[in-house]
Amino acid sequence: MLPTDLDTLARIVRETADRELPPRFCCHSGSRKADGSLVTEADGVMQSALAEALKRQWPAYELLGEEMEREQQVRALQHTDTGVWCVDPVDGTSNFAAGIPYYAVSVALLLDGRVEMGVVYDPSRRECFAAGRGSGAWLNDERLTQRHLALPLSQGMALIDLKRLPPELAERLASNPPYKSQRSFGAVALDWCWLAAGRCHVYLHGKQKLWDYAAGCLILEEAGGQAVTLEGEPVYQPSLEPRSAAAALDPEVFEQWIRWLGIPITAD
Repeated sequence: MLPTDLDTLARIVRETADRELPPRFCCHSGSRKADGSLVTEADGVMQSALAEALKRQWPAYELLGEEMEREQQVRALQHTDTGVWCVDPVDGTSNFAAGIPYYAVSVALLLDGRVEMGVVYDPSRRECFAAGRGSGAWLNDERLTQRHLALPLSQGMALIDLKRLPPELAERLASNPPYKSQRSFGAVALDWCWLAAGRCHVYLHGKQKLWDYAAGCLILEEAGGQAVTLEGEPVYQPSLEPRSAAAALDPEVFEQWIRWLGIPITAD
């Protein structure tokens, strides 16, 4: 059973997504933001609907949404100690617009300087990933736990976004990969969750925004996985600046992965 607040959050996300997204799936249209990323009608509608539902349930918390103006995001980020919802209304918008069923809705509660709750919902598969700090992680009603995969990194499958990595690292991975095979699906929040569910073995991304990773990194952590930036720092930071992430569910594979990447790990 999910903790009460997490169960309520998961229900809000599921019901809102199931109502707003399927009729707009495969829209084949949208506009480009200043950074070149695609935005569709579904992004705005979904963010507004979530904002209304979350405010109705938890009126004290602010909202930081991907589709807000940067000035609004900066103001919202000032409330991470007292509570702010970090929302990606459609993670994987390009997939969504093109009719590729790999996208999700991501909502995380930032409170007391850390991520306290996170939900990532995949409407295409009706898969709801959820986690509460110290309470564990779930995929629908199944508890997600740390897995020892009994295979080395050299036999593993990697989720890698090559285009946002430092060029020398991307070239090294392309020419001499330490894993068996590699994928890139195009929805960061869902990538974290698939890693937490054991569907891939290692993960690497060079530039994720806060709304991309906030919920997913907590889900992986509560499932027993580990993640660091390429500089060896914790991935989560209450900042609008993009963060890198190297991660794995299996602790032995994680150690092999960060050693190959040359990531320095400092004691807490």
